[in-house]
Amino acid sequence: MIKILIVEDQAILRDSLEHMINAQDGMEVIGGTDDAAKAPELCKKLKPDLVLMDVVTKNNSSGIRYSAEILGKFPDIKIVVMTSYPEITFIDEARKAGVHSFLHKNMDKDHLLYVIRSTMKGTGVYPGPDVSPFASRFTEKEIAVIRMVCQGLDRDEMAKKLNVSEISLKKYITSILDKTGFDSIAKFAIFAVSQGLIAPEIH
Repeated sequence: MIKILIVEDQAILRDSLEHMINAQDGMEVIGGTDDAAKAPELCKKLKPDLVLMDVVTKNNSSGIRYSAEILGKFPDIKIVVMTSYPEITFIDEARKAGVHSFLHKNMDKDHLLYVIRSTMKGTGVYPGPDVSPFASRFTEKEIAVIRMVCQGLDRDEMAKKLNVSEISLKKYITSILDKTGFDSIAKFAIFAVSQGLIAPEIH
């Protein structure tokens, strides 16, 4: 029996996933939460075999961050991260965190069940290259700049947070605009958020 913990802040989706999984032979949902920050303690208490983890949950908790914490404490637990965002950094961040599999929420039931079974057998499943024309083009500093613009910080605040000079910050912004073809960092930030390419705040 595969014991599964669901971490998903949308109650309707969480209930739907639980119903679907419990209808399968050899699978059982043993718990759920709407906040990724609660997941490590639930893993300690419930001892799941696999965690279905949303990327961004209640209180903007980062599913990837808490996945890394879970794997550090409970290395035998398998983690499948799921998201509705095409956010440009999530797949790479999930790989770096050691997440076993990654899927988008527009998957059908058969694909979800395939990913769960495959992950439990030791074979991770990740989507192909991101279709976004801007994916994988940015450095970590540039992504940080985009996030801060999305949060409404001014250039002085961004320079202080990044611990760089305003000249260096200007170079990052120029590089972003060169890579995207936009003539304004504010315009690109609006576009990035509207398309789900950047999640402004994740804790």
